[in-house]
Amino acid sequence: MAEFGRRSTLQPFPDPYHNRSHLPMPSTIKKPSHAGRMSMAGPALRGPLPMAPPGTNPRHSMMRSQNMNPLLQSASKPHMGRTPLQSSTRRGSIWIGGGQGSVPSGSQTMLKDSRPLRDKPYQSKMRQDVVTWLHSNGCDVAPQILQAITGKDFRMVFQTLINIIDPTWPFNPDQRFEEQFLPPLRALRYPYVGQLDVKWLVTPSAMHTWPPLLAMLHWLSELGRARLHYLESKDITLQDPSLVPDEFGDMNHHQALALEYYMEAYEVFLQGMDAFPEQDRALEERYAQKDQQVVADLEQRQDELKQILEELQTLDEAPAPLEALKEQSQSLRHDKAKFEEILRRGEARRQQLIDHVEHEKAELNYAVANLERLKAELSRLEDIVRAQNLSPEEVIRMNTEHETLSRDLENIKQKIAETNQIVVKLEVSLTRKVSDAEEALDQYTNLLSKLGLFPPLPPPLEEIDLTLDLNSAASNPQNLLSGADIRRVVKPTLSRVVETKRTERADVESERIKVDDELDQLNLECENIEEEVLEVANKTNGINDQADELREAAQQEALVSNAEASRLERELAQARTAAMANGVGVKSRLQGLQIAYREQIDKVNRLRDETVRAIIKNSSDIVTFKEEVSKQLKHLRDFAEAN
Repeated sequence: MAEFGRRSTLQPFPDPYHNRSHLPMPSTIKKPSHAGRMSMAGPALRGPLPMAPPGTNPRHSMMRSQNMNPLLQSASKPHMGRTPLQSSTRRGSIWIGGGQGSVPSGSQTMLKDSRPLRDKPYQSKMRQDVVTWLHSNGCDVAPQILQAITGKDFRMVFQTLINIIDPTWPFNPDQRFEEQFLPPLRALRYPYVGQLDVKWLVTPSAMHTWPPLLAMLHWLSELGRARLHYLESKDITLQDPSLVPDEFGDMNHHQALALEYYMEAYEVFLQGMDAFPEQDRALEERYAQKDQQVVADLEQRQDELKQILEELQTLDEAPAPLEALKEQSQSLRHDKAKFEEILRRGEARRQQLIDHVEHEKAELNYAVANLERLKAELSRLEDIVRAQNLSPEEVIRMNTEHETLSRDLENIKQKIAETNQIVVKLEVSLTRKVSDAEEALDQYTNLLSKLGLFPPLPPPLEEIDLTLDLNSAASNPQNLLSGADIRRVVKPTLSRVVETKRTERADVESERIKVDDELDQLNLECENIEEEVLEVANKTNGINDQADELREAAQQEALVSNAEASRLERELAQARTAAMANGVGVKSRLQGLQIAYREQIDKVNRLRDETVRAIIKNSSDIVTFKEEVSKQLKHLRDFAEAN
């Protein structure tokens, strides 16, 4: 706010009451209002730069701080820079006032107001808006107060509008109003403050002074409305901690929590404490609450991932289901063939039952026709009897015969009923026997399926069909069972199959016995070969021991020969020394010693050659024996695999 005369470049704030106003809005209305406490030290005092004394270092910075306020000085010095714990000083306003920038700039002086201030309807509208705004804020003023306003009323209205916008603005009742008029307007950045003159406050209702002053009051009321709308909008730029949701990510929400933390920490700091554990804990809990849903979601996803990994491990460890599916497919194919055979039999039986029902219907129709014919005959006979003129004796005789015939008829009916009962019982028994026969045929068919005796049969029985069908609706007993003859075809065929299977089983059993004998022989041969291998191994070990003994003896003889040669060399050296010392018999003794030395060397070489030849011979025998054993074992393995 150092440049009070600069015009705001921000767009006007939208009118919450949808009133058409051409007032430009100040730039402060777009900024979030911070409820933080201003520094009690006040602005830094700017004084003249002190000159460095002679002899000091000229490389010191010339831009050192010129803050002369003792409250902002070092806290290490006594009685300097200490913030008082309790202060009765009234908190200053956040608006910049005082004599700073009291002279308007040239740009504000040249700025021209484009509003129709001389228009009567526009003035009436501005007066109505100002009065309405004052009434809405609890200020009881007369509606006609702005018609012919006095200096006292203008001061009251002006201070009321300023206090609505900033309740902490320090109006001094003992100070002249002319001195307190322009600073709040400059602080609020009223764009046309350069066109106002404090001399107008003496007679504010004058014709040439009232339109600009009324426009200024209207601008303050519109600014208050915009400020109220902004505060009630719950916008995130307000940085109100109570408006921060549980989950947030906007920078304004972070700044709101930071501002609350700084305010509470500063209050604790003013009480003389440098640590803020409560504020830190509250801020950590608030951010923990923000991340609670994310952490819960993360844990849930981790659990799901763990379950998926367990399922994947289970699927990886489980065997491939292809073999089980193949077996199931084969079983289903077998069941399908069986069910198709059962369906074929059921269809054949259904057709037989349909034919039987048709036959029974035909017989029933025939019986009904015969009954009608008998009834007609009975009616004819009754008419004939009534037409005849019979005597009483004949009537009695006929009645007697009728009674006799009736009794005979009753007896016959009773016998017929008994016969029907017997027939019903026989039918029930027949049905049961037919069911038993069908079950027996089903078992027979299942056995054929299990034994693989469905046609075609293996040669030489490929032309024989062992399947049987039961036709319970056949009238001829010979046609009850359809298929091959049981006595002539089925039983002999089954007997041949049984004999064939027995023969095959006997052959298999004989083959098994033969294979068992061969295996026993092979096991016996293996045991013999193992014994021979053990004997050969023992012989080999003995030969190796002998070779080791020969090697040790040769080494001992070589050591003895070497010792003897060393002794002879020493004696030769002594002899040479003695010969050189005495000069007597040197050559003869030297020759004798040389001959003895050569003999010892020849003996050592001979023993070494014999030892080497013996070792080579034993090694070649061992290699030959191992090759022979390997050939025998390979031949035995090939023979066992071939059989």
